[in-house]
Amino acid sequence: MNRVLLLPLLCLLLAACSHGAADDEEAAPDKGQVAVTTATPVQQIFHDSVEAWGSAAGDPQRARAISLAHGGQVVALHVAAGQSVRRGQPLLTIAPDPAARSAYQQAQSALSLASGELRRTEQLAAQRLATQSQLATARKALADAQTALEAQRALGGGSAQETVSAPADGVVGALSVGLGERFAANAPLLSFTPAHALVAQLGVQPEDGARLHAGMPVQLRSVYGDKAGFVGSLRMIGQSVDPQTHLLGAQVELPAEAGAALVVGAALDAQIRTADFTAWAVPRGDALAWTTLGIAVAIVVVGSVVKYLLPGKRLKEAGVPGRTLALGAVLGIVGFFVVPIVGLFLGFVLGVYLGEHTRLKDGRKAWASTRKALAAVGWSIAIELFAGLLAAGVWVGALTLA
Repeated sequence: MNRVLLLPLLCLLLAACSHGAADDEEAAPDKGQVAVTTATPVQQIFHDSVEAWGSAAGDPQRARAISLAHGGQVVALHVAAGQSVRRGQPLLTIAPDPAARSAYQQAQSALSLASGELRRTEQLAAQRLATQSQLATARKALADAQTALEAQRALGGGSAQETVSAPADGVVGALSVGLGERFAANAPLLSFTPAHALVAQLGVQPEDGARLHAGMPVQLRSVYGDKAGFVGSLRMIGQSVDPQTHLLGAQVELPAEAGAALVVGAALDAQIRTADFTAWAVPRGDALAWTTLGIAVAIVVVGSVVKYLLPGKRLKEAGVPGRTLALGAVLGIVGFFVVPIVGLFLGFVLGVYLGEHTRLKDGRKAWASTRKALAAVGWSIAIELFAGLLAAGVWVGALTLA
């Protein structure tokens, strides 16, 4: 009976001590005031997400390669890879291919010849020394010469140098040619990504791939700096693991405002939202939340201390040494693997009994010591269980407070 009442008596004693301390505090003069605020727990929507990492890149669906329909030689570079440019800003200066320049000059000569030939034919026709057929042929020759000249001008032969300009606001992705380098017709000179046309190239763990699908919202932020985050949409999830990163590739479409804050290659941290659920929550920083946490931690700490002090004292009074409990613990672990779960308790009882039988050389006394050891361990488990239930009760009580 005394054993059963020991724990309630301890609780009453602590309550009495705290009551006495409260009386002392009431008797003492007020030295200050503390403002306490409370808040009601609310239901909030929480998000289950998958973490991913990657970088910003040009949208492959909008990026373009800039090239020329004729060959030439690069005589000046006005930009570098990764540079932001405005519409009409010079990118490259090109000298046309010598063959194109020569063909253009030949077309000019042919046009001058055809023009002079037409004038002579018209004069002869006025004197009735040339037929209408000859006049029509001269006019056709002039038209053909004009067409050939326009074609050569379009091929870049009409000027000593040609400037390649940015078709729109955007970013130069990569330069495919260098200063002084010759290139063939239709060869890519540089890659160009229009502004506000960025995507996030991410990598996710392969085991998370089955949880993802196109259209999921993605919260992204730059790894460096304090820039605000962006909300994008998952466009594609890969079905093969990258041999270098060992991750699944994913592509996220970024909003238009991200292009003004991010640059190509910027490191990104992403949270892909996979599911939403509703739960009760106390706002962070709320007085009720911190009070509940403090009380629960105090209960757990006190329970952890008492569960060792009280059973230990009883074992010491019974004369059970620590090596007996150690032997019981060892055989309990062995029994757990021999007979799952049940073997833990059987092995502990057997270990304690064998230890006491070896020490006392008497089976009856050994069994009595074993019962006392089991009672002490039972008290330890009960105290820990009671502390856990009490802490859980405090948390549930805080949720029900208005």
